[in-house]
Amino acid sequence: MKTKVFIDGSEGTTGLRIYERFQNRDDIELLHICPELRKDPAERKKMIEASDLTFLCLPDEAARESVSLVENKDVVIIDASTAHRTAKGWAYGFPELSKEHKTAIQKGKRIAVPGCYATGFISLVYPLIAGGILPKDYPVSSFAISGYSGAGKKTIAAYEADERPKELSAGREYALTQQHKHLNEMQKITGLVRTPLFSPIIDDYYSGMIVSVPLYTDLLAKEETPESLLHYYAAYFKNQPFLKVSDAEDPVAASGFLAANGLSGWDGLKIYVTGNKERVVVSAQFDNLGKGASGAAIECMNLVLGCEETKGLVL
Repeated sequence: MKTKVFIDGSEGTTGLRIYERFQNRDDIELLHICPELRKDPAERKKMIEASDLTFLCLPDEAARESVSLVENKDVVIIDASTAHRTAKGWAYGFPELSKEHKTAIQKGKRIAVPGCYATGFISLVYPLIAGGILPKDYPVSSFAISGYSGAGKKTIAAYEADERPKELSAGREYALTQQHKHLNEMQKITGLVRTPLFSPIIDDYYSGMIVSVPLYTDLLAKEETPESLLHYYAAYFKNQPFLKVSDAEDPVAASGFLAANGLSGWDGLKIYVTGNKERVVVSAQFDNLGKGASGAAIECMNLVLGCEETKGLVL
């Protein structure tokens, strides 16, 4: 029997990318809402209640509204918004972090997909804290660069317009008030005492991102080098199809450059460790629309359904 799936917010970037990933799947029956009723609460409730699993690809308030409409306790909700990522009773959709995270997703009825920047940050920081390498009170900072596709329809249209301000041709730092919406989950999921200092940049290309965390090795709990940290990450994420770790011979790292669009179109994430004995930078490279959004949502769905984790994804 096919799983009935509804995408609430199928017109947005994440919703469209989820829809695309179902085109060659014979185990999914997509439920479609009439376009003119896609914002009507009664019709949305009807579609959600008729589904086995619903994806929420909506602004936060609309996502909360959709959840409030659900009365059928058997419906699984996978929310791609920021609304429920640290909410009680919601599984955090990053199964590679621990066995507990994976089990919570497999058994969960309410699953929150991580934010794109948060995915990169947490993939780097969570294992270091779990392994006793990074103290929880370390004053963590992070910088990141992303393509414009994660910024919403209005921003995408501005970047792709025939005539546009010259400022859009260069990288633009934003969230200058240190109030980025992903900071809450970045701190709470990792268990950091301090809110990280975070400096994201949006640049003039469509998709792909790099999130980096610089570290002073003498402030870590024990002596580490780029090589030892690479070995640690490789062991931590061993046999994880979505998480890859570079090695000392990696040609990309050896080139001296990491391109933020280097893994665009791929649904996994790759970790690099560069630097020297005194100062190290750990970096996560991935597609903000893949592991950073729709790819992660499909991965969570696959775990819920008990099928191959990678089914329908590009790895």
